[in-house]
Amino acid sequence: MTRARGIAPRLLAWHAKEGRHGLPWQKHLSAYRVWVSEIMLQQTQVSTVIPYFERFTQRFPDVVTLANAPADEVLHLWTGLGYYARARNLHRAAQTIRDEHEGVFPSDIDAVMALPGIGRSTAGAILSISAGKRHPILDGNVKRVLSRFYAVDGAPDDNATLEELWRLADDNTPADNVAIYTQAIMDLGATLCTRGKPRCDDCPVASDCRARIEGRQGELPAAKRKRAARKQKHAVMLVARRDKEVLLVQRPPSGIWGGLWCLPEFEHRDAAEQYAATFANAKLARAPLPDIAHSFTHFDLVITPVVAKCRGETGVRDASTLWYDLERPARIGLPAPIKTLLGTLLERNES
Repeated sequence: MTRARGIAPRLLAWHAKEGRHGLPWQKHLSAYRVWVSEIMLQQTQVSTVIPYFERFTQRFPDVVTLANAPADEVLHLWTGLGYYARARNLHRAAQTIRDEHEGVFPSDIDAVMALPGIGRSTAGAILSISAGKRHPILDGNVKRVLSRFYAVDGAPDDNATLEELWRLADDNTPADNVAIYTQAIMDLGATLCTRGKPRCDDCPVASDCRARIEGRQGELPAAKRKRAARKQKHAVMLVARRDKEVLLVQRPPSGIWGGLWCLPEFEHRDAAEQYAATFANAKLARAPLPDIAHSFTHFDLVITPVVAKCRGETGVRDASTLWYDLERPARIGLPAPIKTLLGTLLERNES
């Protein structure tokens, strides 16, 4: 495949001059650091990930430290990144590495893919970047580059299209300098061959890119198969306050915000008020807090806070409940909108 053999040399030359070289996970390179960065970068931009990565690896410098850490602290350092299943899988995978691989990140791709939260593309990226092993990758950026360069029609989540893209990814992955090539093709998709307004004039492979030649950059990759229309869900959450403390409950380990600490949630306002009435000397606040809107991948959530001021002993004593001190917050995982709301409460209390 002449055209395929031409991609790697051009990308390697381009990356030497134009690629991203100063990212924090590129320093002190290791499978652990590449792994953490790859999980954080799933569905999240580099600029957002950088400060999270630096805080996370400062607290958990190696896989055993991460494995031995409490889940709450792992989720605490993930708060705000979203897609919290990534953090739970990262923690579980670290424990598997500690218990089954003597604390050493596995070097076999099948063993890496067997870890929670790691698929074929992520496993390939970890091993190629950290150890120079020849494995193709196919993340969103690479799919876009290959779909345009070869004018691959068909929805990118269709099985036949995926099979074709994996074949092209493998054909283009060189035997030498694979770590640089892997980073280069991801960088190309992230910086030049972007979803909107691709910078074809600066692209090192534009001369024989079929999408550019045919003027189809806006059509490729093809749209994914249509999903059901986004739904809007509503939830009522009780803000039970005791001076500078707010009652939080830990959510089940799976599902939305699994394992995170959250305000008690109810389907209706009446149910929240009835629960608040079980607290001694609880009184509903007259001034309501505004609704909070939060978007997930497939639906929007609207939260209606109900504030109840409590005095004295409330009778709430359970391992899954916590009186969260706004001034001396515990290091626990919080959903982003709940963290924002708690910060608002503290500001209002101080004003």
